[in-house]
Amino acid sequence: MDASVIVVGAGPAGLMLAGELRLAGVDTIVLDRLPERTGESRGIGFTIRTMEVFDQRGLLPRFGEIRTSEEGHFGGLPLDLAALNAAHASARAVPQSTTESVLESWARELGADIRRGVEVTGLAEDGEGVTVIVRDSARALRARYVVGCDGGRSTVRKLAGFDFPGTPATTELFLADLKGVDLEPRMTGQPTDGGLVMVAKLPGGIHRIIVGERGTPPQRRSGPPEFGEVADVWKRLTGIDLTGAEPVWVSSFSDAARQATEYRRGRVLLAGDAAHVHLPAGGQGMNTSVQDSVNLGWKLAAVVRGTAHEALLDTYHGERYEVGRRLLANTRAQSLLILGGEEVSPLRETLGELLVHPEVVRHLAARVSGLDIRYDVGSGRSPLLGARFPHLDLAGERGRTTSTALLRTGRGVLLDLDGNATLRGRADAWRDRIDIVTATPVGVPDGSDLKGTSAVLVRPDGHVAWAAPGSHHDLPMALDRWFGPARQARE
Repeated sequence: MDASVIVVGAGPAGLMLAGELRLAGVDTIVLDRLPERTGESRGIGFTIRTMEVFDQRGLLPRFGEIRTSEEGHFGGLPLDLAALNAAHASARAVPQSTTESVLESWARELGADIRRGVEVTGLAEDGEGVTVIVRDSARALRARYVVGCDGGRSTVRKLAGFDFPGTPATTELFLADLKGVDLEPRMTGQPTDGGLVMVAKLPGGIHRIIVGERGTPPQRRSGPPEFGEVADVWKRLTGIDLTGAEPVWVSSFSDAARQATEYRRGRVLLAGDAAHVHLPAGGQGMNTSVQDSVNLGWKLAAVVRGTAHEALLDTYHGERYEVGRRLLANTRAQSLLILGGEEVSPLRETLGELLVHPEVVRHLAARVSGLDIRYDVGSGRSPLLGARFPHLDLAGERGRTTSTALLRTGRGVLLDLDGNATLRGRADAWRDRIDIVTATPVGVPDGSDLKGTSAVLVRPDGHVAWAAPGSHHDLPMALDRWFGPARQARE
C-alpha cells in the first residue's frame, strides 16, 4: 500500500479530512488535479458550527482576525443568530482560498502527503484495497480506502458507480469578485423584482457580488461567463453600471440539488460536494463539507488502525446522509423563496409573520447554522444524547480548561463531572483511545441541559455518545460501539 487512505480533492473537505486522519496517526495521501491552489475566494464564511469545529482543533487563531456577525437569513428573510446563545458567531468575509491555505498548512504539519497536478482516471477495488489509476503515470497507487472529496462533478463518484439523483437546475446565477467599485452591502439572498442580488465586502478592497435573473435557464458552458454578461444582468436588476469595475474572478452556478444515495460503497467513500450539491444559500455547502470530514475522519482512522469495528464506518452514511438530506430540503426551500416569482409572495408573507415568534427564529437559525444536528447514538432521557457538546468552562486538578480545548487532540473524552472513581475505572481499558478527565463545570446557566448531568462521553467530532444519568445503555457498551473493544479484549 502507498497509504492507508488516499483522499482525492484538496478543497476544504479533502484537506480537513487529511488533517483529521493525520491527527489520528493514519498515513494519508491527498491527490488534486490542479497544479496549485486556485486562489479563488469561492465560499466566504463559516457557520457557527464550523466555527466550533475549527475551535475544537485549535485552528481559529491561524485565520487571524475574523469578522463575525449575528445576522443571518432564511430565503432572504432576516434571522437573528444571537437567539442561539452560542459561544461563537458566524464568520464573514473569509475567502475559501484562505481556508484552504490554513487547512493545507495544518495537514502538512501533521504529515499529510499532498500531491498536486495529479489527475485520477480510474479506480479498481478488491478485497484488500483500492487501486487508483493516475493520468500520465506508469504506476498506479494503492490504498486501503479512497475518499472522494473532488467536488460536485466528482470523478471518484462516477468511477465508483454512486447514484446521484436529484432535481435539475432551473436558474443560472453569476458570481464575481470585483475591484474598483464601491457598492453598499446587501443581505445575502436579497430578492428583487427580477431575481436575486447580493453584495459582500471582502479583504483587499474586493466586493463579492452574486446575481441571478429569475427564469434564466442554465447554459452549457465550457468555461466561466464573460464579465460583460454578469454586468448586464446586474444593471437590469439594480440599475447600477459595473462596466468600469475590474473582475478578479467570475463564475456561475445553479440551483440544482442532488445527493448521493450512499456515502460509502465498500472501500470508497464520498464527502463534501461529491456527496451533495445545492444552491449555496447561506454558505452552507462548504461548511457541511468540512463537517462531513470531521464526522468521517476519526471513524475511518479507528477502522484503519484496527481499534474499532468496521461497522463504525457505516455510521458515517447513517449520520451524514440525513444531514445532507435536510440540507437539500432547506436550500431548496430557500431557492423557492429567493428565486420564485409573484406566486411565492404569499409564502414569503406567511413565513415573515412566523418569524416574529422566538421559537421559529431559533429553529431556523439552528438549521442554517448547523447547531440542530443530533445523531442517533442510542436511546435515553438525556437531552444531550447525539447533540454537540456545548462550550463549557471547566475547573479541574490541572487548572482551568474548556470542553472545546479537551477535543484538540482528536480523541474521545470521558468527562467526569462528579468525581466518580468507579465510573472512571470502568473506562480505563479504553485509555489508549479516549482521555478521561475529571472537572467541575463553571457558570452553567439555569435551564441548561447540563443541569443534573454527572458524566458525558464525547466523540472526537464533539457529539455526545453517552450521558449519565439518562442513557439507556451502560458506559462500556457505548465505548465499545464508538471506540471498539476494550484493550484487554483486543489483546
